[in-house]
Amino acid sequence: MGNGLTGQTVLVLGGRHLGAAIAAAAIAEGARVHVASHRPGGLHIDLHDETTIAAAAAELGPVDHVVNTANSPHAGPIGELDRDRTVDAFTAKVIGPLLLAKHFTIRRSLLLFSGQVGWRPARGKIVTGVTNGAAAFAARHLAVELAPVRVNALSPGIIDSGAWDGKGDGKPDFLATAAQQTLVGRTGTVTDVTDAVLWLLRAEFLTGETIHLDGGRP
Repeated sequence: MGNGLTGQTVLVLGGRHLGAAIAAAAIAEGARVHVASHRPGGLHIDLHDETTIAAAAAELGPVDHVVNTANSPHAGPIGELDRDRTVDAFTAKVIGPLLLAKHFTIRRSLLLFSGQVGWRPARGKIVTGVTNGAAAFAARHLAVELAPVRVNALSPGIIDSGAWDGKGDGKPDFLATAAQQTLVGRTGTVTDVTDAVLWLLRAEFLTGETIHLDGGRP
């Protein structure tokens, strides 16, 4: 893809799995990349603590792009809903990005991560579904609020990013079943996601949209 981000500054929230891959892909495109996490070491941003967001914004100064991959899933039936874990889920997907937009001077784009569950309701997935749907609405409204800065959301389907490794020996069957549910006959790869992210960072005539990267799953 060349050096389409040469000289631009990219802040990636979340340094595991997809966040790390996105950071590496942006560096390969010539960007100066900062990876922020609530974990010790490196640039500290805890989306639950607005003071850390403000401090990081003051430290970095203006940035060209912000990519938020933070996620705090909470699954289970409505009768087992945990209030604090629900707040954590909304903080990662919605409240945190609003605070990032509040404190950071963003020159080009803000990219949020949604997810396919937002459009496919299922029992036990209510918090995940609502927060993913809310992320898409946040992108739409932030695009108006921050214009001409572009704001979009990316909604991946099942991606073999390492996030499913906890399924152990059941992972191959899980991915095979997920592949059968797509129109393209496979699950997503990390490269599928990084390619989409790099395109969205450069897509200067696209804002307020949610891109569904799910293999055309009906």
